[in-house]
Amino acid sequence: MAHVINDECISCGSCEMECPVEAISEGDDKYMIDPDLCTDCGACADVCAVDAIHPE
Repeated sequence: MAHVINDECISCGSCEMECPVEAISEGDDKYMIDPDLCTDCGACADVCAVDAIHPE
């Protein structure tokens, strides 16, 4: 199960730097998590300032 980033994302980029498998990239309106790369470690959710990252 991958994590997802909801519309509350403020595009700060802290999650991208924290991802150990580089599954997060900047999208048009918010950051996106590639579900094929995500290992469900939760490191991104731990650093999200606005709690925009949750398990799918």
